[in-house]
Amino acid sequence: MTHVLSMLVEDKPGLLTRVAGLFARRGFNIESLAVGKSEIAGLSRITVVVDVEQGPLEQVTKQLNKLINVIKIVELDPTQTVEREHLLIKVKVDNTTRSQILEATNLFRARIVDVSTDALVIEVTGDTAKTQALLRVLEPYGIKEIAQSGLLAMGRGSKSITERVYKN
Repeated sequence: MTHVLSMLVEDKPGLLTRVAGLFARRGFNIESLAVGKSEIAGLSRITVVVDVEQGPLEQVTKQLNKLINVIKIVELDPTQTVEREHLLIKVKVDNTTRSQILEATNLFRARIVDVSTDALVIEVTGDTAKTQALLRVLEPYGIKEIAQSGLLAMGRGSKSITERVYKN
C-alpha cells in the first residue's frame, strides 16, 4: 500500500541521509522524495512516498521520531490531500508530429518550455494520474528524456503540519 508522509525537520546537514537510511535498512524502496524549506526559518519539509504495509511503516515512523532533528511526522490521507508532481519531458518531433504533440500538450494544460528542430521540452504539473496519462500519450512519439520532481503533498483546509510546533 502506498503511503505519503510529510515530515517537518530541522534543516541540518546529513539528516536526509539518515531519514533515507532508515527506510533502506528496512528494505523499503522510496518511490518519491521531495525536500524544501518550510514556512518556518530553519525547518524543512520532507515528503516521502513509500509502498509498504502499515505495520512496518509504523516501526519506521517510530524510529524517525527518535531522530533528534525530526520535529513532526504526519501520514497524509489521500482523500484529504492536495498532491502534485512536476515533470519535464523531452519528446522527439519532426514536421509531421509537431502539431500533434502541441495539441496533446494543450489538452493536458502543459507548456512547451524549449523548442529545437528535433525535440520539444514539455513542462507539466498535476496529480499522478494526469502526468502518467500525458506520458502515455507522448510515448508513441518517442520520449527522449524525463526529469521528475518528487510528489509534493499538503493537507486540505486550514490545518497545518507546523501548527503548535514553533510560535513565530
